Amino acid sequence: MKKIAYSLAAATSLIAGTAQADEITLRIGSGHPPGVVYAGLMIDYFQPELKRRVEAETEHTINFVEGYSGSIVTVKEVLEGVQDGILDIGGFCMCFEPSNLPLHAFQVMLPFGTMDPEQSLAVAQDIYAEVPYMTDVFPDEFNQVLIARIADGGYNIGSDFPWETLEDLQGHKIGGAGLNLNWLENAGIIPVSSSLATAYTEMSTGVYEGWIMFPSAWVNLKLYEPGPYYTLIGFGSITWHAMTINQDTYDELPPEVQTILLEVAAEYEQQTGSVNLSEYDRLVDELRELITVTEIDPSVRQEWAESLQDWVQRNADDLEGQGLPAKQVLNLVLDSAEERGYDWPVRYTVE
Repeated sequence: MKKIAYSLAAATSLIAGTAQADEITLRIGSGHPPGVVYAGLMIDYFQPELKRRVEAETEHTINFVEGYSGSIVTVKEVLEGVQDGILDIGGFCMCFEPSNLPLHAFQVMLPFGTMDPEQSLAVAQDIYAEVPYMTDVFPDEFNQVLIARIADGGYNIGSDFPWETLEDLQGHKIGGAGLNLNWLENAGIIPVSSSLATAYTEMSTGVYEGWIMFPSAWVNLKLYEPGPYYTLIGFGSITWHAMTINQDTYDELPPEVQTILLEVAAEYEQQTGSVNLSEYDRLVDELRELITVTEIDPSVRQEWAESLQDWVQRNADDLEGQGLPAKQVLNLVLDSAEERGYDWPVRYTVE
């Protein structure tokens, strides 16, 4: 499918033998709404900056057809949507691709990591630089190019009831996505799979009573209305979202536009870390004005982390059995975080 539309002026120039100027239209979107930080940054930073630079530095123009909030593809369809060319550029959580990208949720496999999104992103960048498979799988298997890794704000628990201990959570239904459901199940809590697209309605109707979620979603999506308790437990900031471009679309772009695209995407990648970091405290303070915010006793965090030690090893063994370098990746994460000064509450052992 041809992704780049040529203007009449461009066609005339081509016939005349002069340089060709392309009018480029890209379909871009996510299953998530703009209230989720990374999707908002796609709209507010990536798109305008790419357009500005392309039009300032080349003879080309660029326009976007937007498809956010699941208007083109749902949160679980972005990888396939970009592969098939339904979207040219898509942002998504790799948590929704447990079969296609099981190893890319590697930070979730080591819960209670750093709550600093910039540090989380730097650790992820180390892993992608050291393990070629992490990047190569996108063109090799899914006809797309990974152009940005995306950090989230630190994860805590929002709920419609107060709690102080792991025992207080027993028997309650808590929502999550992908592997973080294992944080719940292995601690004796009832896990419920969901996504932010349906979180408000499902919290309001009692499908579940809480969510493992970063504060930006609790504020921006007004999840504080059905969930008036937000508990700071510090599961960690996870870099497990991605932004990709369809390989055919990328190949059709003029070389100078490809260069700018990759540069702007790299800047956007860093923005996901810095914006989430700068916004975290402000959003928690905003929640304090709206609902009850409490900080969990460190001993509860320690107890929860200890309950997951065996799961970490089992998960690594399972992925190794699928031919994936899970043990290498997880040990690199542990080492990289420590090299950046992070002190794990439980120093998981992966053998």
